[in-house]
Amino acid sequence: MFDDADLTDDKFLCGRLRLLQPARGYRAATDAVLLAAACPAEPGDTVLDLGCGAGAASLCLAARVPDLVLTGLEMQTDYADLARRNAARNGMAMEVVEGDVAQMPRPLRRPFSQVIANPPWYPPGGTPSPRPGRATALQVTLPLSVWVQAAAQRLHPGGWLTLIAGADSLPDLLAALAPKLGSAAVLPLQPREGRAAPRILLRARKGGKAPFRLLPPLILHAGPAHDGDRESYTPQANAILRDGAPLLTAFH
Repeated sequence: MFDDADLTDDKFLCGRLRLLQPARGYRAATDAVLLAAACPAEPGDTVLDLGCGAGAASLCLAARVPDLVLTGLEMQTDYADLARRNAARNGMAMEVVEGDVAQMPRPLRRPFSQVIANPPWYPPGGTPSPRPGRATALQVTLPLSVWVQAAAQRLHPGGWLTLIAGADSLPDLLAALAPKLGSAAVLPLQPREGRAAPRILLRARKGGKAPFRLLPPLILHAGPAHDGDRESYTPQANAILRDGAPLLTAFH
């Protein structure tokens, strides 16, 4: 478990959430907020967060959508403990089960309305982070197809998978959808006008039959380069990252 002295107390959504995170290790940031914003959950839905970490994505989602039944799967004991603590300190209920996406724990072998995931997407090789928790959270050890298949098995018919990943993983993700998931839509996340999109949000529906859609990108920052102003987000990105606005219209 993390010692309290090794944790920071971080604000998300302009302080609507306060999350404990390791000062050194994997720390959730904008990806978790964007993932939550893209999930089409409705009040009363059951949500499974695969690889929930300290709970950032699930709790950001619950801050926007009331009355969700939250469940997280996390393989690292110290992060699973943080997720439970973060849910409790924000007055939210969240069940967190320790286990591996590739070997779904028996308590999670039940259907869910929504599955969300922010799987590791840095390719294997190179020099891993010296902090094991960060390396586990960021560097690919399981093929992304395993994550997609695990989600497909846990969704009930008509349920949605929402996932954030590196743009270079898109061919593998799309190939993994069939035969259970369809109606896929991809939203590129573009840092600035004229820049390549290094990340994407993907949404797919169990049993969906609609054609694949590549959506106009979400541009995160205004201006051609960082100018030292921390408020450089575009109005749409600012509404999502600071005010907890949904990203749902981008997928319509």
